Amino acid sequence: MNRIIALVIVVVAVLFAGASTLLVVDQRHVAVVYSRGGSNPVVVGTGLHVKLPAPLQSAMIVDTRVRTLAPSDADHCVTSDKSELLVTPALKYRVTDPLKLFNETEGDQQSANDRLAAALRSALGEAFGKRSLADALAHQGAIAREAQAAMAGTAGTLGVELVDLQFLRVDFPHAAADAVYKRMTAAEEKAASDARAQTSAEVAEIKADAERQRDAVLADAYAAAQSIKGGGDAKAAAIAADAFGRDPNFYQFYQSLQAYRSVFKAGDVIVVDPDSEFFRFMRSPDGNAASTNPAASASRKH
Repeated sequence: MNRIIALVIVVVAVLFAGASTLLVVDQRHVAVVYSRGGSNPVVVGTGLHVKLPAPLQSAMIVDTRVRTLAPSDADHCVTSDKSELLVTPALKYRVTDPLKLFNETEGDQQSANDRLAAALRSALGEAFGKRSLADALAHQGAIAREAQAAMAGTAGTLGVELVDLQFLRVDFPHAAADAVYKRMTAAEEKAASDARAQTSAEVAEIKADAERQRDAVLADAYAAAQSIKGGGDAKAAAIAADAFGRDPNFYQFYQSLQAYRSVFKAGDVIVVDPDSEFFRFMRSPDGNAASTNPAASASRKH
């Protein structure tokens, strides 16, 4: 019975020792195999590898995929105008030099994450501290790129490549949110008021310019009309003068007709001597014939 128990113990010990000498690495990882005390580290890739059993040799498995570092708590960043912001970043990175990572962290990968997180906080604080609140909110992408470039040196010493840095959220602290929103609202209202005032001034200027152009067009048109009218009157006067010059009696006849037109209007009653000189062209075409009824009075209604 004792022999059976001893045999089982030996078999288990052999299996355990054999299992500790085998190292399986899949395609998502690499392994750093190192001797006691972290000496003689060697990087091995995908496959099945044999090593000495622990504690003679140990292995650190390194994930070479793109990973995300997202702090659980938002970072407090202060802008150049002393406004506080709560920034929640997300840093994407991957390990490109596992051996450098092992040497810098002595096999403790959590310390690498802590160093990256500290470098990220420092880079964000410096990037936001260079900008005003409005500038920081308007250029978050530029701030992220600037912070990523600033922490590239720290990441390089860890054998890490930074892939991307984005902000999951940028917000105000609860205590300052109302005051900031009111200040931003006042600034936007002032900008809107200035824009309306400028627009009103431009509209007034456009209207004044249009009125000046209208007055100029009307003045030019009136001047042209008067010139045309004056030319027409001059031609009419010349034609009339030529006609009257050919026959002076025609001028007298024409003027009498104009007088009749002005005097005899519908509804007017005129009592006048029919032998008056005023009616001489009504008695005779040449205005020289004697009256046919010299003693009578005439009453005309038109």
